[in-house]
Amino acid sequence: MSGLTAPKGTFDVLPPDSARFLAVRDTLTAPLRRAGYGYVETPVFEETAVFSRGVGESTDVVTKEMYTFDDRGGRSLTLRPELTAGLMRAFIEHRLYSGSLPVKLWTVGSAFRYERPQAGRYRHFTQVDMEALGVDDPALDAEVVALGVQGFRDLGLTDFELLLTSLGDATCRPQYRELLVAYLEKLDLDEETRRRAAINPLRVLDDKRPEVQAQLDEAPLMVDHLSDSTKAHYDAVRQHLTDLGVTWTEAPRLVRGLDYYTKTTFEFVHNGLGAQSAIGGGGRYDGLSAALGGPDVSGIGYAVGVDRTLLAVQAEGLDVAAAAGVQAFVVPLGAEAKRLAVRLVGQLRSAGVAADTVYGDRGLKGAMKAADRSGASHAVVVGERDLADGVGQLKDLRTGEQRAVPVGDLFEALRTAVAQGVVEN
Repeated sequence: MSGLTAPKGTFDVLPPDSARFLAVRDTLTAPLRRAGYGYVETPVFEETAVFSRGVGESTDVVTKEMYTFDDRGGRSLTLRPELTAGLMRAFIEHRLYSGSLPVKLWTVGSAFRYERPQAGRYRHFTQVDMEALGVDDPALDAEVVALGVQGFRDLGLTDFELLLTSLGDATCRPQYRELLVAYLEKLDLDEETRRRAAINPLRVLDDKRPEVQAQLDEAPLMVDHLSDSTKAHYDAVRQHLTDLGVTWTEAPRLVRGLDYYTKTTFEFVHNGLGAQSAIGGGGRYDGLSAALGGPDVSGIGYAVGVDRTLLAVQAEGLDVAAAAGVQAFVVPLGAEAKRLAVRLVGQLRSAGVAADTVYGDRGLKGAMKAADRSGASHAVVVGERDLADGVGQLKDLRTGEQRAVPVGDLFEALRTAVAQGVVEN
């Protein structure tokens, strides 16, 4: 048992670093809650068809990276490689489309892909995911993009960039596909790449190999072949983003790693992360619901990597640690004082104050070290002599100031001291 470790490509998030992880996660989701998006939980695994039909059979995610297995009933199941397809399955199964539209949803959770582990790329990662379903409105596209930007801004990030383009729709994609296929047929591509191109030629534009990219300089671009309606949609999205104070970089060669994107498509990248610079992205996917057997309704959303965003925060040297887990600490010395400590900690917690005490047989020195490590701003020290005098010692752990407080007043005195410390900070 002593040799067991986390699987390759995964990691544990442990205190005290987990405070920063939680702070990033909660900051990224706060704009969604303020905008009226409702929280959703979906299973970590789904029927394999949810991803093969939704994500796209030509993608590396489906062909190379999914953790797929047969359960004891012979059903093919897959650990989710991304969160959107599962949310859309829930949207369809529970007929959320029959109510008021758009349906605005968000979730946060683990996803799994079998990839070569490297800095910023893991086999187990955490994403914040949001979706706005049922309405095709450029203003909604702009809202979605702006909410992602707001999350990064709230973290204090400045060295990130929004890449933006349009991938067209059913009115113009077929003609563009013909142009792209004709161009790709002239290139020196291996058989596997040609097979992928036969399923979805846009996948070739996303190929990161230098020998492939070197042949794509003159490839036709979707943004240059948009229909009038799709171009008007894209123009309106950009105007709304301008009105919202969001800046972007036109990225006509941007192709997201999943097949379901149409129209507005975007990616968030950070300039301090090297090769794995993407910290999130998304777009419109107006055909995904129908592909999964649901109604032909539109949708748009994004996913942001909590792990990647934390790396971006660290690259900029930002302090985003969550507030101290403990505000008040009680140090008992002796059995009678321990009873008082347990009771006082319980009262404080019931009143909304984060409180803790020392456990085990520790002397004053060890107990005070525990109080300092807890992050508490104030502590109460109660020894046998204090109890005999009917008092406890209220100590400000930041300044070292200490005063005696009657036992009956310790709860209120400690709660007030903690509240004043919060206001001062």
